[in-house]
Amino acid sequence: MTTKIALLLVALVLFQSVAIAAKKPAQITDDTITDQVRLKLTSDPDVKGGALQVDVKGGVVTLAGAVELPKQRDKAEKLAHKVKGVTSVVNKIEVKARVPGK
Repeated sequence: MTTKIALLLVALVLFQSVAIAAKKPAQITDDTITDQVRLKLTSDPDVKGGALQVDVKGGVVTLAGAVELPKQRDKAEKLAHKVKGVTSVVNKIEVKARVPGK
């Protein structure tokens, strides 16, 4: 009888430990956010963001570089905002029209 009670108490403690651990949200690091933003930018057919720079500090994403169209600049910012863990986006992307022949 004592053994059954002891096993029941051990099982209860283990169950509570798992339940408490499951409630804590995983921390999203700046490196993870950087990777996710870069992935979204490079995989988007409009932005084609392989040449854009992404810097993240404390969940604040700073985008830099150049694109050809204003809509690419705007979409890059929208894509960055959609990444989990992003608190704000600083958009320093410049719009520079491509020069023919270069």
